[in-house]
Amino acid sequence: MGGVLGKDDSPKKGWIPETKLEAKMVEAMRRRAAEGSSMRSFNQLILKFSKIDESLRNCKTIFEQFDEDSNGAIDHEELKHCFLKLEIKSTEEEISDLFEACDINENMGMKFNEFIVLLCLVHLLKDDPTAHLAKTKMGLPNLEATFETLVGAFVLLDKNKDGYVSKSEMVQAINETTSGERSSGRIAMKRFEEMDWDKNGMVTFKEFLFAFTKWIGIDDNEEEELGDENV
Repeated sequence: MGGVLGKDDSPKKGWIPETKLEAKMVEAMRRRAAEGSSMRSFNQLILKFSKIDESLRNCKTIFEQFDEDSNGAIDHEELKHCFLKLEIKSTEEEISDLFEACDINENMGMKFNEFIVLLCLVHLLKDDPTAHLAKTKMGLPNLEATFETLVGAFVLLDKNKDGYVSKSEMVQAINETTSGERSSGRIAMKRFEEMDWDKNGMVTFKEFLFAFTKWIGIDDNEEEELGDENV
């Protein structure tokens, strides 16, 4: 099994980010990894699921506020208004890059789960000297604490601090949590597959965030219901 994991991890050597935004995410995460993480085990993250779920769902009022036409999605123009209102200074290119990265269904509108991922990416990138995103707070202290927890969780998984999570790193994290359990390898592989949605053997912070929203029950179906309520 070790050989298989090593083979699957091979793309990591000399891996080149696919987009400018991914490159910024990776660089920012590498810096955060160098600082270390207060998260000590994957189980510690699991124990925080309920609290994180509650915090992220509080974003719904923000989402509804900027979903100006109440269609259950935030389009590019609405996102620009959102950034302006939250005092998130960024270039037109950065807004477009974030929108395209988080609108994973490519339907020209971000659902609630996609909006959460975008805000968390903004939180990560605002301290990136290569990005123009403002370092000012979003005015949401509880939410920012939640985002810090998610950043810390990714740092925990990224054992070699290269800005990505591989299969072997996920297996190691789960083994540290479920020491001695025969099912730990299977659990790790399942979690990794849920994160690696483009199936390239590498998990970015963005992929981790999308998987996490599903783990705590925030997904597209819920947001379709949100849109229906606003009709």
